[in-house]
Amino acid sequence: MRELFNGMPWWVKWVAVPVIALVVFGGLIASVVGFVIGLLFKLLVFVALVGGLIYVVRKFTSSSSSRSDW
Repeated sequence: MRELFNGMPWWVKWVAVPVIALVVFGGLIASVVGFVIGLLFKLLVFVALVGGLIYVVRKFTSSSSSRSDW
């Protein structure tokens, strides 16, 4: 395989082969990247919702305990 590529011009090794690989595997790469981005977005939404829930619970528990002090 190495002898085959040694006889080729530089643009075949560095331009044509990567372009062919992107065409062949482009859909797979795009779906994997889309899955990872979707997973990160869902994780961010989850963290924001849990943080908001903790904030609301602390706010109400601290306000209810301060009312009992009166």
